[in-house]
This record gives sequence, C-alpha cells and structure tokens, in this order.
Amino acid sequence: MVAQKKKTRETLSSDEVEIKEVIKATEARGELLEFWIGRWGSIIPMLFFVIWAVVMSLVLGQSTETSSKVPTYLILGIIIGLVVGMFLSKGSWKKYCQAIFDGMAKPVGVVAIICWLWAGMFAEVLKAGGLVEGLVWAGKLVGVSSSIFIGVTFVLAAVFASAVGTGYGTVIAFCRIMFPAGLILGAHPVLMLGAILSGAAFGDNLAPVSDTTIVSAVTQDADIPGVVRSRFKYAIAAAIPALILFLILGALMTTSGSSINLEDANKLVTKPIIADGLILLIPFALVIFLALRGNHIIVSITWGIIVASAFVILFKLGKPEEIFTLKWKSPELEELKGGALLRGVVGYLDLSVLILLIVAAGHIMQAGGALDAIKQWILDRAKTSVSRAEVAIWSLVTSLNLFITVNTAAEIAAAPIVKEVGESYKIHPYRRANFLDALTSALGYIFPWSGGVLVAISAVGELKGITPISHTEVWPYVLHGWFLVIVMLIAAITGFGRQFTNDK
Repeated sequence: MVAQKKKTRETLSSDEVEIKEVIKATEARGELLEFWIGRWGSIIPMLFFVIWAVVMSLVLGQSTETSSKVPTYLILGIIIGLVVGMFLSKGSWKKYCQAIFDGMAKPVGVVAIICWLWAGMFAEVLKAGGLVEGLVWAGKLVGVSSSIFIGVTFVLAAVFASAVGTGYGTVIAFCRIMFPAGLILGAHPVLMLGAILSGAAFGDNLAPVSDTTIVSAVTQDADIPGVVRSRFKYAIAAAIPALILFLILGALMTTSGSSINLEDANKLVTKPIIADGLILLIPFALVIFLALRGNHIIVSITWGIIVASAFVILFKLGKPEEIFTLKWKSPELEELKGGALLRGVVGYLDLSVLILLIVAAGHIMQAGGALDAIKQWILDRAKTSVSRAEVAIWSLVTSLNLFITVNTAAEIAAAPIVKEVGESYKIHPYRRANFLDALTSALGYIFPWSGGVLVAISAVGELKGITPISHTEVWPYVLHGWFLVIVMLIAAITGFGRQFTNDK
C-alpha cells in the first residue's frame, strides 16, 4: 500500500511538471495582435464559430444524412471565423496567420485528441466483443428499469472518469457501450447522453490525474491531494441531486417519448443478446485499476485494448477481422466499415482537426487582448467585497468557457486572473483552484458547442439506424454540470467552504 501511494505521488509529480510546461508554452504569446475595432475584435473568430455552431446544430442536427458530418460543417465555420478575424486585424496579416499556427501547436488540443483516439479504439473493441449485448442481457435478467439504468450510467461514468482522468475518453467509451444498451432497455436517449456527460464532468473535476485538476492546482500554487480533498464537498453536493433527478426524469421520460423507438434501438445490436460479452467487463475494470495505480492514461487504455482483443479471440466473442482488418469494405464484416481499431481512429479525425482550430481561435483572443479586457472588467466590479470578488471569479470563468470550448484551454486562460483577484482578497489557493476547476469541468460538457458535447454527438452519430440527437437538445439535461455551476455560485454568495490564506 505504501509503495502504491508512493507511485501515485511520483506520477502526479511528473504530471505537474508536464502541465507546467504546457502552461508555459500556452502563455508564450509572441507579438500581440491589433484589430481595427480594438481588443474586442479578437473575439470575432470565436464568436462567429459559436453562432455558426448553434445554427448548424439546429439545421443539421435532425438530419440522419448530415448529423454525423456536423464536425465537418463546424470546421468550415471556424475557418470562416478565422478569415473574418484576419480582415479585421491591423498591420501584417502574416503575424495574424502565424498566431493561428501558434494556437494550433498548443499542447492542450493535442492531449484531447490522443485521449479520443485511444478511448475510441478501446470502446470499439468492447463493442465488437458484444459487451453492449451482454449489458442488455443482464439488464433484462435482473429487470432493471430504464430509470435505474440511467442512474447507474451516471455513477459508472463518474467512477470511470475519476479513475482514468479523461472526461472526453469517458464520453466516447460510454456513448459506444452504455448508450445503446440503455436505449434497448427503454431509456430516453437525451437523458442517457446527459447522464454520460454528467459523469464525465464529475470525474474531470475530481480525478487527481485529470488535466483540469492538475492545471487548477499548479496555477494557484496548491498541492493536488489537498485540492482534491477540499473540492469533494462541492462535487457531492451537485452529484446527489443530479442522481435523484436522473431517477425521477428517467421514470417519466422513456424511449417511447422520444424520436427513437424500440425497433430502431434494437438495430444497435449486431450480435445475439447473451451473457458472453459481459466478460469484457474485466478489461474495463483493468483500465480503472491501472489508472488508480497511477499509470498514464495511454498505458492504462493500451492494456485494456490488448486484453479486450485477446478475450474476443480466445472466448470466440467475435471474428479477429472485426478487430484487426484494415479493409474499409470487407465481406466478413458485412455492413461494418473497417475493424474496431480502424473505426476507433477514423471516427474522430474530423473532430481532431476542429479542436485544433478552436484552440487557435482561443489563442487569437489572448493575443488580441480580449482576455485582458475581460480581466479588467472583472476587477472593476469586484471592489472591496470578498463575495463580490468570488462572484466576479465565477463570472469570469463562466464567460471564458462560453467562448473557449476546450475546458483545459479555458482554464489556462482564466488561471492568472483568478490568481491575481484571489490573492488580492487573500482567498486560499484551494478555494481559487476549486472555482477554476469546477466551473470549467462542468461547462465543458454543457454548452452545445463545447468539446464534451461535440465528442458525445459525434460518437452517437456513428451509431447506425437511429435518429440523431441535436447538440441543442442535450444541454439542459447535463444535470451534474448545472448543479455544480449553481453550487459554486451559492458558495461564492454565501461563503460556503470559503478559506483564506491564513486559515489552517
């Protein structure tokens, strides 16, 4: 046990060093950009993208033919936004274009992409081995209601995300495995997606190895174990009412009340509904175990992929071609395109390009001075009240997450301002880190154009034979995220959990 704790501490220390390098690279602005309409001109590329994303979600989200291609349409939107920003910039356009490249080179986007690819491959292998069918078999045997299954999905997603430290990876895995199983058992699709996103937000906020946890601690000069312990009260205060409401809404909203009927849901299974696939819960648990032991997420999921693939072959859960084939069209796979490993990679290529461009737009905001303008606006309103200062911090982090749709990038952008405001009022580093992380973890899975929702819609869009879910449908049902945002606002107003630097 002592050795295990020592290993975990060493891993966290290594991660802290890596995150510090990420922050250092992110804060390197190079030359500042100027715009004809002032500092607020630098917000135009991201603002255009947000408006484009909402419109495209409303127009394309309900179309079976185009829903899976929404990330491609969004790529066009962010490119147009960046071009508009170029025409609004003063001086050399070469400097503006270089800023786009500098933004795309930031590590925060690359980290998200790596998590997507590994999690996508792992989820596809589990799916190829019949884990979905095994879960359906178990649910029907025990007589689990759709309401209970939604609640269980939220809890399991929270546990998985807390262990592996990647909310995006959790979304991918659960959308491929738990989502189809829930639909077959009668769960409402939007509620299922809301439960998955809520669990991911919980884990992203609480996981000691999460990039958002490490960024929030490092930027506020706080130790990670202390930060995690101090934020549990906020996380559980949001999780309990979220779970209760999921159970209540799950009983009131079923598949019969959605655009997806039971016949469509049953098309999501490609194998007999038998118990055999449940053995793949072992590699699923293995990933959690390895992550809790302090292993890197890539190491943990790689072992999960290896063991799951071996189980599929040894226990004859599927054909080897279903995992390893590189043929895009293969007689052995019938309607499937490529093997599980290939599908896990290909499914997120468009989204990977999109996220790099979004990070670039966020960098334009920073280099053009929009973030400094927001900072000054916040400081002017904080005045002499600690509560006002914390409400100002709450407003700042919320507003940045509205535009910077990758939560880690939004957190890095907000961190210096949160630290400056917090230190002015002697607010404890734990408290500052908790405001920074709770809000970015929650809002990163709520807004229709946020990274977490884009990943979820993309993963669900890959499921064949069902009416897609729009980006704008799911955001009210990310219950844990909303409750966490409310809890932190109440904490700012009332002083719940408030600590000062001279407190023990």
